[in-house]
Amino acid sequence: MSRAATAAMLRDVAAGQRLSDERALELLEGATIAALQPVAAALAVEGHGQVLTWSRKVFIPLTQLCRDVCHYCTFAKAPRALQQPYMRLADVLAVARAGADAGAKEALFTLGDKPELRYRAARAALQAAGCDSTVDYLAAAAALVLRETTLLPHINAGVLSESDLRRLRPLAASMGLMLESASQRLCERGGPHFGSPDKAPAVRLAMLRDAGRLSIPMTSGLLIGIGETRRERIESMLALRQIHEEYGHLQDLIIQNFCAKPGTRMAMASEPTLDEQLWTLAAARLIFGPQMSIQTPPNLRGDALESLADSGINDWGGVSTVTPDHVNPEAPWPELLRLAAATGSTGRELAERLPLTPRYARQPEPWLDAALLPRVRRLSDATGHAREDGWFAGAATPVPPKVLHALRQTAPWSRASASRRVTTLLRDLESGRTLDERSVTTLLQARGSDFTAVVVAADATRAAVVGNGVSYVVNRNINYTNICTYKCGFCAFSKGRSAVSLRGPGYVLDLDEIARRAVEASESGATEVCLQGGIHPSFTGDTYLDIVACIKTAVPQMHVHAFSPLEIRHGAKTLGLSLTTYLDRLQRAGLASLPGTAAEILDDDVRAVLCPDKLDTSEWLEVMRSAHAVGLHSTATMMFGHVEHLQHWARHLLRIRQLQCQTGGFTEFVPLPFVHTEAPLWRRGRARSGPTFREAVLVHAVARLVLHPVIRHIQASWVKLGADGLAACLQAGADDMGGVLMNESITRAAGGAHGQEMTPVQLRALAHRLGRPAWQRTTLYRSALALRVAQGHEATVSAATQSLATCSLASL
Repeated sequence: MSRAATAAMLRDVAAGQRLSDERALELLEGATIAALQPVAAALAVEGHGQVLTWSRKVFIPLTQLCRDVCHYCTFAKAPRALQQPYMRLADVLAVARAGADAGAKEALFTLGDKPELRYRAARAALQAAGCDSTVDYLAAAAALVLRETTLLPHINAGVLSESDLRRLRPLAASMGLMLESASQRLCERGGPHFGSPDKAPAVRLAMLRDAGRLSIPMTSGLLIGIGETRRERIESMLALRQIHEEYGHLQDLIIQNFCAKPGTRMAMASEPTLDEQLWTLAAARLIFGPQMSIQTPPNLRGDALESLADSGINDWGGVSTVTPDHVNPEAPWPELLRLAAATGSTGRELAERLPLTPRYARQPEPWLDAALLPRVRRLSDATGHAREDGWFAGAATPVPPKVLHALRQTAPWSRASASRRVTTLLRDLESGRTLDERSVTTLLQARGSDFTAVVVAADATRAAVVGNGVSYVVNRNINYTNICTYKCGFCAFSKGRSAVSLRGPGYVLDLDEIARRAVEASESGATEVCLQGGIHPSFTGDTYLDIVACIKTAVPQMHVHAFSPLEIRHGAKTLGLSLTTYLDRLQRAGLASLPGTAAEILDDDVRAVLCPDKLDTSEWLEVMRSAHAVGLHSTATMMFGHVEHLQHWARHLLRIRQLQCQTGGFTEFVPLPFVHTEAPLWRRGRARSGPTFREAVLVHAVARLVLHPVIRHIQASWVKLGADGLAACLQAGADDMGGVLMNESITRAAGGAHGQEMTPVQLRALAHRLGRPAWQRTTLYRSALALRVAQGHEATVSAATQSLATCSLASL
C-alpha cells in the first residue's frame, strides 16, 4: 500500500471507521510504528479519557501442575518440584486476607490445565480434598475467598467446558483465557505449543465463544514473539474481534511479550523487540477501536513504561504489592510511584479498577451473577473504576489528603498541567459558551491535574461572582411526618403507617406542635423554618395550607420555606386544582419559597430504579416552572452517588440550567451526596455506596461552572459532607454553608453521623479558618436583620441536640 493510501486509511480509522478484515491485513502488516502510534494513542484517549487503569490484586497460584508442555513456560512444574500439588485452602485464604488488608480488590486464580489428566499426584490430592476435579477444588477456593474477604475472584484456569464455565460464573467477576495465537502452525512439531492440546487455537476460540454465550466477561490476548509472523498476529486479533462483535464480552485484550526463561526449550529464542510490541499494541487499538480495553504487563518492560503508555493502551493489568508474578517471577512488579510517573509522563492519570473493567462495572447486570452485583456496586465509583478512598457521605470518615492537596494549587499551575480537552472546555466556559452533555461529562470525570484545573477554575468563578463571603441561614427543620405512601429506594426516613425501625416509630406532628417549634426557632434566632415530610395517606392540599397558616399565625415574620414538588403536586391533585392555582393559594397563606428536593436525578431511566412511583422528570420541572411563574423562588438539588452515572449528572445540571434560563427562579443549587448506610436500595445491593470524595467535590465545582452565570449560589451540605468536607467544597466553587438546621432528621435516619445542628458560631469559625468572611443571610440571600444577626450569633446547640459531638475541622 502506498504511503498516501496508508495515510488516508488511518484518517478513516481516526474518524471512527471500522477496519474490515481485508483492510486490516492490507494496512497493518507493512505499516510503520510512526504511522500507527499517534492514531492509536488518540483512539485510546477517545475511548478511555485521560486515565490509564490498573487492578490491585493478589496472585493465587492454586496449582502449578499442568497437562500441557508449552516450551517457554516455567510456571508449570512436575509434582516432584512442588511441596504439594495444590495450595491448601487455609493458605489461599491467608493470601487473600493479606491482599484485602493491603487494599486489593482482585484475587487472581491462576492454575495449569487439567493436571489430574496427567498426574497421579493431582488425582490423589483431589480425592483427599473430596473433589473430583481441579475445577471442583477451584470452585471451593473461590467460594471461600468470596465468603471470607472483600476480594473479587478473576479466574484463569485454562480451557474450561461449558458446564465448568456455568459452575464458576457465580464465583468470579471475570475470567481469562489467552488465545496467544490463532496460528495452528505453532502447534506443529518444533513449535512452542507442540504437545499442548489445550493450546490448539480452535479449542481456545471455542471456549471463548462458550463464555460469550454465557455472558462471562473475559480477558484474552496475544503472546507475541513465540515464532508467529505479523500477519498471524493480525489474524489472531481478527479472530478475537469476530467473537467479541458477536457477544460483546471481551472486556480486556492483553498484548504480552515473550520472555525467554532459563531451563525451558526456548531459553535461547529471540525475544520480541520493543518496536514489535509497540507496533502490535498500536495495531490492536486500530483493529478493536477506541472502546476496547487494551493492556500490556508493566513488569515485563519495566524500562520502557513511557513508550508503552503512549502506544494505544489504556490499562496496565493487575499489579500486586503482596505477591509476585508467579508466571514471570524473574520480573518484579513496578513500584506504584514509578507506574504513576510513567503514566503521568504521557499526560494521563493512573486510576485503579476492579477485575471487571470500568465499562462492564458501570453496567454489570448482564455480565455478573446476581450474587456478585452488590459487591461490584459497593466497590465502584460512578465511572465503574474502583473507589479510590475510604470516605463516605454522612459518615465520620476522614477526607482524602490527595484531594486536599489539589485544592491548594493555583490557577497557572493547574491550567498548564491539564489535558488539552479539559483546558479547551474551561476556555469555552470562560467565553460564555454553554457546554453540551458530553462536554459536561468530561469535566465530571476529571482526575489528577484535570481535577485540579476544574476546581481552581470553579473557585475563581465563585470569587468573581459572589466574592469571598461565605453565607449561611439560621433555620430550623420541621419534618412534620415520617409516614409516607411512596417507596423511594434511597429513603430511610419514611415509615409505613405503624412502622417501627432502628430510627423509631412513625409519627405525625399536630399543628400546635408545629407552631411551637416555629416559635422556639424564632426565639433561637431563626429567620426560616424549612418544612418537608412524607406523603401521609390522609394529607390533602388543605393540610399544607393549614401548616403554613399555623406558622404565620404564631410567628408572622417567619420565612416559610416548605414543601417539595412532590408535596405540591399531591396537594393540588387532592383538591382538584391546577398547580398554579394551588401555589397561589399557598403563597397567599404565607408560603415564601420552596425547597428543590425530590429532584434526585432528573432522568426517568434513573428514577425508574430509584423512585419508580414518584413524580417523573417533567412533573418535577413543571412544578418548579409553575412556582417560579407565581413569584415563588426555590432551591434546586441533585442527589448523586447511587444508581446513576456521570452522564446523568450532566443531564441534570443542564436541565436545571435550562429552566433557570426560562424562569430565573432558582436561588441556589445544592448537591446532595447519597448517604447509603440505611438506604433500602443499598441494603438490597442495588446501589453504590455514595460518591467518592473526589466526585463529591467535583460535582460542586462543575455545578459552579456549568450553572454560571444563571445561578449565583452553590451550597455545600455539612450534613452530608461533615465540617472538613464542607470546607473543601468551599474551596471548589461553593459559597454557601446552608442552614444551621436545628433538629435535622432525614440524613440522620439514613445513617448520617454529623449531628442534627451546626451553630452559627461553628459555621463562622469554619469560614474564618479558611480566611473567608461569613455572613448570615435570609432564605433569598439578603442580609439578615440586625436583630436576627445578633440573636443568631448567640444561638447554641438546641436542647434536642446538645448531646451530639461538635464537628471538627482538619487543617487545610
